[in-house]
Amino acid sequence: MAIVVEAVYENGVLKPAAPLPLKERETVRITVEPQASPILQARGIAGWAGDHAALEPFAMSPELDPQESP
Repeated sequence: MAIVVEAVYENGVLKPAAPLPLKERETVRITVEPQASPILQARGIAGWAGDHAALEPFAMSPELDPQESP
């Protein structure tokens, strides 16, 4: 039975957002997949009518890089 759970990595430990239906000391296999940013999740919603050359300056702009939270 596969379970998909959101978790936070903190101080070297993955902390699930909700309790897991597991027995104490049960061995499991974990696949870690970082959650995509909201910007990446929204890509393609508006569509792009321009060409690649017109999009590149926006895509490469350092002003659009995600900022780390304090």
